[in-house]
Amino acid sequence: MENTLKLIFGDANLGVSGNGFHYIFSYARGGLESYVVNGSEWMYRVPRPCFWRATTDNDRGSGVSAKSSMWMGADMFSFCEDFQVRVDGKEIPKPAAPENNKYTGEETARELEITFVFRTTTLPSTTVDITYKVETSGDIIVSAHYHGMKGLPELPAFGIRFTLCTLPEGFQYEGLAGETYPDRKAGGLQGVFEVAGQPVTPYIVPQECNMHMDTEWVKLHDKKKGTMKVAKTVHPFAFSSIPYTPIELESATHQEELPLPRRTV
Repeated sequence: MENTLKLIFGDANLGVSGNGFHYIFSYARGGLESYVVNGSEWMYRVPRPCFWRATTDNDRGSGVSAKSSMWMGADMFSFCEDFQVRVDGKEIPKPAAPENNKYTGEETARELEITFVFRTTTLPSTTVDITYKVETSGDIIVSAHYHGMKGLPELPAFGIRFTLCTLPEGFQYEGLAGETYPDRKAGGLQGVFEVAGQPVTPYIVPQECNMHMDTEWVKLHDKKKGTMKVAKTVHPFAFSSIPYTPIELESATHQEELPLPRRTV
C-alpha cells in the first residue's frame, strides 16, 4: 500500500520497509542495525550515545580528562537495558519472542517509533533514551535524552555516534565555516560549504578535531550509494565526520599510529 510502512516483527529485530528503503532495529544491540536505501547499506555499527571526545592538549593541561575519565568507559561499555515500541502513536507490548508470534508479517503502519534505553557504566549510573521515529517517506527523526544524575563528573560530550560502512568522497553542509567549537565560533561565517574526503587535523598528537557548530544540515556523498542527509528538526546541531572514533584518536600518540581509514564516524 502507498504511504504506509510494512512492519516485520522478528524474534530479536524489528524490520521496517517502504518505497526504496528497508531498516532493521535490533532489540539486543539497542538501535538501528541496518539502514538500506535504494539497495545500498550505510550502517556499519548500531548508533550509540556518545559521552567522550578525544583528549586535547588543553584537557591534559587542566586535568579535566582525568577527572571525567569514567565517561570514557561509559562511552565504550554503556548498554541497552530496555526498549519500547509505538505504532501510530500507541505503545504496544514488547514485540520480542514469544509476543511476536501473534503477528502475521503483513502488518502496516503510518508511523513507527522505537525508544532504546541505555544504562551508563558510571558511578552513580544514569540513563539515556534514543528514539527513532520512522515516517512513510523513509525519513527517521532521531532524538536523544540524557537523564542527569547528581554526583557525576563533568560530561565531556553528549550526542549520538553513527558509524557508516563507507568512506564518502566528501560532504556538504550548511553552517559555520571551518572547524568550530562552542568556545571558538564567533568568527565562523555562515554559509554552505564543501569538504573533500574525511579530513583529520594533523595535530602531532591526534585529538578531538573537525567539529562544525550551528549546522542546519549535512550531506555525505558516495559515488555508488548516493547521498545520506542529516538535518535539524528544530535547533541547529554540531557534527564531525572523520574516519576514527574518539577511542582510536585517544589511543594514538602520533598520526602514524592511527589505523587505515575504512569507515566514517
